[in-house]
Amino acid sequence: MWRSLLLRGTTCLLQVATPRFLHQRPFPPLCARLLTQPPLRRTTCGLELRGQGYFLAHSGTRAFKRDAKSSLEPAVSPVTVTDIKLYLRTKEIPFHDGHSCLHTPSIFVEPSARRDSFSLFVDKTTGQFLCKDTLAEGSWEDLQDCLEVMLKEELDFLSPRVMLEYLDSAEEQEEMEWELREVQRIWSSSVPFSDLPEDEAQLIKTMFQITKISNATLKRFGVRLFKPTKSLVFPWFGGPDSSLKGVKLLSAQSTDTDKVIYNEATVPKCNSYYNLFGLPLVGRMDAEVVLTGHELDTLAVSQATGLTSVALPRGVSCLPPILLPYLEQFKRVTLWLGDDIRSWEASKIFSRKLGFRRCSLVRPGEYRPCPAEALAQGKNLAQIIKSSIPAGHKSIMSFKQLRDDVYGELVNREQVAGVKWGRFQELNRILKGHRKGELTIFTGPTGSGKTTFISEFALDLCMQGVNTLWGSFEINNVRLAKIMLTQFAMQRFEENLEQYDYWADKFEELPLYFMTFHGQQNIKTVLDTMQHAVYLYDINHVVIDNLQFMMGQENLSVDKFAVQDHIIGAFRKFATNSSCHVTLIIHPRKEEDDRELQTASIFGSAKASQEADNVLILQEKKLATCPGRRSLQVTKNRFDGDVGIFPLDFLKASLTFATPVKGKHKLRQLAGKPEDELEVKKEVRKEVKKEVKKEVKKEVKKEEVKKEEVKKEKAARTTKTPRTDKKLSESMEK
Repeated sequence: MWRSLLLRGTTCLLQVATPRFLHQRPFPPLCARLLTQPPLRRTTCGLELRGQGYFLAHSGTRAFKRDAKSSLEPAVSPVTVTDIKLYLRTKEIPFHDGHSCLHTPSIFVEPSARRDSFSLFVDKTTGQFLCKDTLAEGSWEDLQDCLEVMLKEELDFLSPRVMLEYLDSAEEQEEMEWELREVQRIWSSSVPFSDLPEDEAQLIKTMFQITKISNATLKRFGVRLFKPTKSLVFPWFGGPDSSLKGVKLLSAQSTDTDKVIYNEATVPKCNSYYNLFGLPLVGRMDAEVVLTGHELDTLAVSQATGLTSVALPRGVSCLPPILLPYLEQFKRVTLWLGDDIRSWEASKIFSRKLGFRRCSLVRPGEYRPCPAEALAQGKNLAQIIKSSIPAGHKSIMSFKQLRDDVYGELVNREQVAGVKWGRFQELNRILKGHRKGELTIFTGPTGSGKTTFISEFALDLCMQGVNTLWGSFEINNVRLAKIMLTQFAMQRFEENLEQYDYWADKFEELPLYFMTFHGQQNIKTVLDTMQHAVYLYDINHVVIDNLQFMMGQENLSVDKFAVQDHIIGAFRKFATNSSCHVTLIIHPRKEEDDRELQTASIFGSAKASQEADNVLILQEKKLATCPGRRSLQVTKNRFDGDVGIFPLDFLKASLTFATPVKGKHKLRQLAGKPEDELEVKKEVRKEVKKEVKKEVKKEVKKEEVKKEEVKKEKAARTTKTPRTDKKLSESMEK
């Protein structure tokens, strides 16, 4: 926190001439630019239910926005729990050692109101703090600065406005005010279920498959109906006064298989929505909680068992660290996982964040569906929770803990295979999907388009909800983002700048993050940043481009192959322990242009091919008359052993790769578009030429076969003549 903010936050500091800070940090240029820009007014905005997010449609004046997702800045100096405890002891600040946080008295509350409550929580992993009484939050460096100022000026407390107004530009304040007005508008327009006619309320419950949920339960949790979109409204109450901070709208859509698909929209937008639904109903003495990934599941658990239950804002695959202080009071946390493999894998991260000793898991199966379905089927939810499996020690487990996982992999083969690509169906056929905890090695000739392909490879997964972290050490983030935005929109913006804001707004909603490194970097710094991102943003996929940039100059005296083996081993360990997929780009050895690359062509290939779960090679066949033909080859697949190769076509207009469509099927596709008549003619000519070449080859082969037959006949005649003459001479002698 900077000096100007501290001076603004408390009047006592105005009398100090030049206060000295022990932990000074430079003012970020991005924040300086935002604070010095004139405020831009908001134009037309609208609320739309689009998948898992809240979409703001802008028109008119272009607005520059600062977002936490736009860049991921590495920690200046990683902090450990030992450092935090040592610092608090030197400042004579009492603290309690909790499950995932350290509890201290809040410095943002007056001593008279503070009493003996330890309401300020410091995260043991990142050092970030949160005051539950005032909602003041910040980094470990911010807390140190506040404590230094308090001790220097002999203050009893600091105003929470110091942190609550932390780096809010004029545009951000305007956006927050607009979102708050939108929250109030939606909430005031929604109707409690008790005020609905009985037949209408029953119809809505049937649509959401919650007929067993009573109106009393819905009223207790504050659930309402927003009639314009036929959506359920789940409120977010927070702060010292338990005021309304946001809402989540849930709409239902039926499918042909009689399943219900739910679409969510949040106000404020999803990356600012930190709600534990059901938190106001938690008592101070409650020691056990059931954690679910869906609000309807929380309603079912609470009604059927009477246990305290809360729902996470973005499902069980994401637990923001800012919510950990609200779970500190519970001695036992039962996590009821979802019915997909991603939630099963998330249990490792959850157990690590919450603490293995107090966590237990309910993994769904044939007899344990999600809570809402279990209630509808009349199952005993209390008995299911009672039979939950302890998370136990992170390094020891029994078959009892693995039994459900083994059965789940047998039943859910498609989900176990991982997330499917939408643009590379041939890759789905070979690799079956993208799975957590694996290491993928990717290589290809220089200039063949490795970065362009792998950016679309990762973008495809990111568009399907795979939280992605990009570490591009070869090209800067602006250029990389430009490539990915072009691939996302499937068009270039040099000639269509008026469409930039529309596509940029949609691209901004993707769970995509970038490291700020460029050039040679130390492996320890990179791994610390990756670990921080996995903890803070629940990253599922990390892309490193490329390995050679981490073999820094400080290791010139060491064998470069030993350094590379160490780095690959570190990434392998990180992928396994963090349950995060790592895609590592490695340059190949220098090969002749007419030779295809192999697994042995990877630079220092022994360790790389051994540790990797998947090995992908971008092959390029050089041609003199036209650009090289590209193909993607999978030479290793540890999941099920399938390998193969398929061709790729590079589309320069959109910087994307596509599998070429062959033969008549391609002609039928083109013939369906009247504007592509010229393309159809070209394709027809190509097909005719191919057929002519085939016929010519057949005729040539026939001629060659005839010539061979004639040669054989002549050879047979020459061999028969001497034999007959020899027989005649023998008979004459006799």
